[in-house]
Amino acid sequence: MSSGTVKFFNESKGYGFITEDGSDKDHFVHVSGLIDEIREGDVVEFELQRGKKGMNAVEVRVVE
Repeated sequence: MSSGTVKFFNESKGYGFITEDGSDKDHFVHVSGLIDEIREGDVVEFELQRGKKGMNAVEVRVVE
């Protein structure tokens, strides 16, 4: 499991980006990969899965 912070998430379009902790990498996240609802600034845990344009965050859950 990786962890990071939600940099951007557009609820109406259903996608956004998560910045991975300890890195400057941003990973794409789609609403279909969410376990919990997310908002900008949320600290999350996620798995990475290769997508068409790079690594996507999946199994995304908010860390309390």
